[in-house]
Amino acid sequence: MSGEGSAEKKLREWLSKAERVVIAGVGNPIRMDDFIGVKIVRDLQGKVSEKVLLIECETVPESFLQQIIDFKPSHVLIIDAAVMGLEPGEYRFVKPEHLRVFPAISTHMLPLRVFCEYLANTIKAKIALLLIEPKETDFGERLSPEVAAAEKQIADLLLALLP
Repeated sequence: MSGEGSAEKKLREWLSKAERVVIAGVGNPIRMDDFIGVKIVRDLQGKVSEKVLLIECETVPESFLQQIIDFKPSHVLIIDAAVMGLEPGEYRFVKPEHLRVFPAISTHMLPLRVFCEYLANTIKAKIALLLIEPKETDFGERLSPEVAAAEKQIADLLLALLP
């Protein structure tokens, strides 16, 4: 899985001075690999400090705006599946300002770019996205093997990096 080293390095640097972090998992629980963002959040439950707020946004991250604002985070990481033309399970660390040129297609109602712009205009936190290439987004309730392997790798990485 190429590209992860760069994404890991960028994520490590981005989180290095984090004080309060929101991890927002985005995804549809009945669309196979699209569920990865929420699955990562679920795997982190009970394993992070009180300085980390885990949110299962499913397909409506905008419904959690006030909860994010009230937490007063220094960093907000949004995790989602995105079609980017990579190999299944590959992931990229993306800053919101790159979403305009980044060839990612989301399966959710409100484009993540709009969600990130609103957050950036409302709070002073650093905002970034971790986008994972899905293999299958048909109806179903399991992750493909490639995406399941990436999910475990990302969850372990976040546990090592979060405050």
